[in-house]
Amino acid sequence: MELILTLVSGLAWTLVYVEAVRVGFRDRTYAMPVAALALNLAWEATYAVGDLRSGVSPQGVVDLVWGAADLVIVYTYLRFGRAELPAFVSRPVFAVWSALLFATGFAVQLLFLAHFGAHDASRYAAFLQNLLMSGLFLGLYAARRGPRGQSLLIAVAKWLGTLAPTVLFGVLEGSGFVLGLGVLCSVFDLAYIGLLVRRPGAVGQAS
Repeated sequence: MELILTLVSGLAWTLVYVEAVRVGFRDRTYAMPVAALALNLAWEATYAVGDLRSGVSPQGVVDLVWGAADLVIVYTYLRFGRAELPAFVSRPVFAVWSALLFATGFAVQLLFLAHFGAHDASRYAAFLQNLLMSGLFLGLYAARRGPRGQSLLIAVAKWLGTLAPTVLFGVLEGSGFVLGLGVLCSVFDLAYIGLLVRRPGAVGQAS
C-alpha cells in the first residue's frame, strides 16, 4: 500500500508540473502561484540534496526531476509575470521582488529543517506549502477572473497528489497534524476543481 500511494503521489505531481509548463507557455503566463512556486523549488532543492547525499535514491531522483520542472515554471513567471502587475512595477522592482521571494522560500525550508530535523521538516513544510498553494490557486482564479493559465488536469492531479500522502502519513502512519492539513487541502482543492468544472470550456483546458 505504501508503494502504491507513493507512486500515485509521484505520478500525479509530475503531471502537475508538466501541465503547468505546457499551460504557462500556451497562455503566456505562469500556471502556479508564485509564492507556492518559490517554496516548492526550495523544498525540492533542499531535500534532493539530502536524499542524494548518501547515494542515488528514487526519491532524490524524483526531487531533481520536479526541481528541473519547477525551474521551467520559474522561467515562465520571469518571462510573463511582470505583465500581470500594475504598470508602475518596473523591471528592477520586479527583479528585486522576485529575488527576495525565492530567497525567502529557501530560508523558510532551512528554518523548518533546523527546527524539526529532516524527517518531520520535509513533511510539515510540504503539507503547509501545499495548503498555501491550494488557497492561492483560488486567489489566482479570482485575480484573473477565470481559468487563464490554469487547467482541470492541474487541479485534479494536485488533489490526488496530495491525497495519497495524506492517507499514507496521516492515516496509515497516524500523524494527526498531517491528516488535518491534508483534509484542509482537499477542501480547497475540491472547491477549485468545482470552479474549473463550472466555468464554460474549463474541461477542454485539461487536454
